[in-house]
Amino acid sequence: MRGFLASSVGVTCAAALALPLALSAPAQAGLPAVTSEPAAPGSTQSLPLVPLGGERSLGSAAPEQGLVRRDVRPFSLVGVIWDNPDSELHGRVQVRTRAAATGQWSGWQDVETHNHEHGADPDSAEGGSGRLRGSTAPLWVGDSDGVEVRVQAEMDERAPVVSDSPLPRGLRLELVAPGADARSAGAQPDVPRAGAQQSLPRADAQVRAPRAGALSAVYAAVSDGNTGLEPTSAAEIPELSPDEIPALSQQETERELLAERPDEQRVKPYIGPRPRIVTRKGWGANEDLRERGFVYTKKVKVAFVHHTASGNNYTCAQAPSVIRSIYRYHVVSSGWRDIGYNFLVDKCGNIYEGRAGGVAKAVMGAHTLGFNTDSMGIAVLGSFGKTKPSGSAVTAIAKLTAWKLGLFGANPNGKTYLKSGGGNLYKKGKNVRLNVISGHRDGFSTECPGWQLYSKLGSARKTAAKFQGR
Repeated sequence: MRGFLASSVGVTCAAALALPLALSAPAQAGLPAVTSEPAAPGSTQSLPLVPLGGERSLGSAAPEQGLVRRDVRPFSLVGVIWDNPDSELHGRVQVRTRAAATGQWSGWQDVETHNHEHGADPDSAEGGSGRLRGSTAPLWVGDSDGVEVRVQAEMDERAPVVSDSPLPRGLRLELVAPGADARSAGAQPDVPRAGAQQSLPRADAQVRAPRAGALSAVYAAVSDGNTGLEPTSAAEIPELSPDEIPALSQQETERELLAERPDEQRVKPYIGPRPRIVTRKGWGANEDLRERGFVYTKKVKVAFVHHTASGNNYTCAQAPSVIRSIYRYHVVSSGWRDIGYNFLVDKCGNIYEGRAGGVAKAVMGAHTLGFNTDSMGIAVLGSFGKTKPSGSAVTAIAKLTAWKLGLFGANPNGKTYLKSGGGNLYKKGKNVRLNVISGHRDGFSTECPGWQLYSKLGSARKTAAKFQGR
């Protein structure tokens, strides 16, 4: 099946725009220099790590680096970054934080270090932008105002350090504050708003959308106010909340799909009912952070399932804040053009739009190194090495894949081929046979999405196929 929704809107892929450099903020008393973006909602504090213990004389070659306990501006998510995105951090990263509400310090918490397998493909414009940095996974710690961190290298006693650092150079601690949700303070995003509808705002650019692609225009324009769509008549665009794309029944979804394919109306499509999706506006994305253009591939053949490895200590009401923090960490700290995942799912089964460009389109993400072309990435908020994912989250994966893969004629319970862009499992150019719903570890040697979530993918495949009517 052709990528009909990807072409019906008429949005061209704009050239990549450079992100503004981080502005320097005055150093606090006793603290290293901090960088942030004070004009944007939310903030990022970036603190250089220093040698600890008796290794101070080694400077940047010290095998243990970190920061002692200190007061900092409020934040909710932490991570560690370094200069070279091709370098890997072989060691252990631990943080402890002070809760802003109680003043109590947490115990040491591990930060997942192997984040190298996430990101843009090496040969892509994003991968070659020169802005990328190495990074750990982000860890959600909740409202905090104090921090301590230690990074310990894995030492090989048979090969003592002489001059080269056993840790990547330029280690920095990133403290991310998601910023308040300016739309509605205290809203409960995991509860659908009954009857809350409003008209779709008209975009600034004047590009006329084709009449047959009106629903595609809705998908793109609701998710991003700068797609340049002008409806041919008010009647063609149903009134939608910019905060969410509502669910449709099976019949409504089929009718919508056939309206996009008038030449194939005699063929009953295999597609699941469209689930409710919280848009980027719905979770409060600051669109000034990301690059303005979009990059598309031809189709979506494979859905890669991930976990964010950001921990499970969040409520569903906090999920938008977690996503805003991950988005800021991916763009400001790691140097990506946008959040890496195409969709995110929380423990209550809510589905969120990820990378901008239109939820019904084949938007190229930065989620599975070497396999970002003709695929999509779905990340479940949390860590699932030892913790089982909720049934609601697994069902949400099935619903989302039944719909999105159905748009491109893919069977969620089948197999297909993708060409590797290069990685640690498959060399560049190799055609790899994959499950249409795969785990991240199927395309790259990694623990992601955690064994407990990975073991549920078989059930998700079968359920998704049933949703499609197979």
